[in-house]
Amino acid sequence: MTTSETMATPEGLPTSLDQLTGMRREQLDDLFKRLTPGPIPEGASEGAALVYCTWFARIVRWLAYKFAWQGKVFTRAPDGQSGTLVNRVGPTGIQAIQAQVYPTKSWIDDRPCIVLDYSKTSFLARRIRDEIRMIRPGLWLGKVWWGRTRLLDFALQFPVR
Repeated sequence: MTTSETMATPEGLPTSLDQLTGMRREQLDDLFKRLTPGPIPEGASEGAALVYCTWFARIVRWLAYKFAWQGKVFTRAPDGQSGTLVNRVGPTGIQAIQAQVYPTKSWIDDRPCIVLDYSKTSFLARRIRDEIRMIRPGLWLGKVWWGRTRLLDFALQFPVR
């Protein structure tokens, strides 16, 4: 994992994965509700599973990154209005578990978000729906749903170009 600056933006928004790690679920939900979707991401991201404000949040984030999920690789459609992604999973970051990517309304607040939809592209993850919104260019906050049940939060960090 890369180390990022930990300064907050003038709006008080987090600027790094480290700042998001350990935030309480309510804080992450409040933050998500303040955000807008932004454009559909492009390229490879570093992922972080977010565990809600526990003393071992950084350890869980590290273990998840090293052994389970390292991030997502997005490919934007030429029109920029949709795309696909593939997850980087396992210790070697093998690309597996594809999703369709498109804008729609969030199940959290009925406002626009970008959905990562696995229902038509993955047998194993067909009940998973992720929703993401941009915190700042290169940093995204996501929510994971299993059916209509919220599972957890995650963040994606892209190299800023």
